[in-house]
Amino acid sequence: MSSRLNDRLKELGLAPLDAETQDRFNAYLSLFLRWNERVNLSSFDDEEEVINRHLVESIYVAGRLPQEIASLLDYGSGGGLPGIPIALCRPGIAVTLAESQARKAAFLQEAVRVLNLPAQVWAKRAETLRVVFDCVILRAVDRMPKAVLAAAHLVAAKGWLALMTTDDDAERLQASAGEAFRWERPMRSPGSESRLLVMGHKDRSI
Repeated sequence: MSSRLNDRLKELGLAPLDAETQDRFNAYLSLFLRWNERVNLSSFDDEEEVINRHLVESIYVAGRLPQEIASLLDYGSGGGLPGIPIALCRPGIAVTLAESQARKAAFLQEAVRVLNLPAQVWAKRAETLRVVFDCVILRAVDRMPKAVLAAAHLVAAKGWLALMTTDDDAERLQASAGEAFRWERPMRSPGSESRLLVMGHKDRSI
């Protein structure tokens, strides 16, 4: 699997990973696939599918986050997507992985240990956090509109709310966040006809 991720990135016109980061992604992918056999981290259980559907998209998002972001919350992190790829690609960002399901949180703790990441795991519901972040990102969270509203309150003043969503759901989720956000033009995920990254800048308090 050593070069398959980089090969796919190049096919999509994205910058390849350096050798060290590629090795760490390979370690994450191997761990993800092993745990996915007994913990439902993803409906995708094939290596190629995980690379194409999860890793490439998360790496793309990591590169599109504003440079000034110093702290990020992956709200409902699940199998660490996109938080772990962001931590690997953007080591200057302090990443918190929030996941209330015990077995998934255990996977995140193991991934952080194996990959030697400085990321923190919050093994409770994200909305119980009492701190705010420069960026809060959500991807495929249960009851997404409700989660977006809760996540909006965890974004610091002048911070960012990042939604990994689809053409069909983007407008509804933007509305769910309330009126505190000024939304950037949506960005199309590479290799996808429907998936988007939508970024909202918080320009007033809620």
